[in-house]
Amino acid sequence: MDHIDHILVVDDDRDIRTGVADYLRKNGLRASAAIDGRDMFAKLDTSVFDLIVLDIMMPGDDGLVLCRTLCGGKHRALPILLLTARDGETDRIIGLEMGADDYVVKPFSPRELLARIKAVIRRTRMLPPNLRSTEAVDTLSFGSWRLDIRARQLVDQDGTIVALSGAEFRLLRVFLDHPQRVLSRDQLLNLTQGRDAEHFDRSIDLLVSRLRTRLDDNAKEQVYIKTVRSEGYVFSMPLTVRQI
Repeated sequence: MDHIDHILVVDDDRDIRTGVADYLRKNGLRASAAIDGRDMFAKLDTSVFDLIVLDIMMPGDDGLVLCRTLCGGKHRALPILLLTARDGETDRIIGLEMGADDYVVKPFSPRELLARIKAVIRRTRMLPPNLRSTEAVDTLSFGSWRLDIRARQLVDQDGTIVALSGAEFRLLRVFLDHPQRVLSRDQLLNLTQGRDAEHFDRSIDLLVSRLRTRLDDNAKEQVYIKTVRSEGYVFSMPLTVRQI
């Protein structure tokens, strides 16, 4: 039986919550709804989801707090699409910094939301551009780090696991698949977020900054990810590959 993507819609507004869930079901997806963070985590404990649609403006723990919690815990690989207010650019920036994969601005078209959900899921599952399906890469090592591909975990030289959000993992994979090659911001957007994504210009810079923080890569020294003025970024550290 073919897999049907299961979406969790988290919004305290009943009309939006039920309306979005109904629209997704009518368009071939499975959908569940949660009224707040507590309800969301309860459903995550009992069901498997492919993406979370998460409203920022909610009472109690808002969407940004919940996004940070999700991206720092056992659900960090689960894609998150934020629902934001029209004038909430700061919220969008913070959301991307915390690990969200995309956002849709309210009021939104259900058709646009559906398209973005499908785009996020598609690029989340997309094989890295330099890997063929016959290659079974287990670990990529560079400097004092190794990336466990199967577990999607970054591990330091002492064996400490550093949590990566889905967006951070994809960006690191792109860099490791294209070492010593300058990649423009547009190329990084296309490779990590899909050509149909319409992020604002700073989104890749924010994501690179987050990844540098995970790698303890000082922005001035730039041991791993170097900024190439007027061109983009380059991953400068040699790496080794272990296959199984």
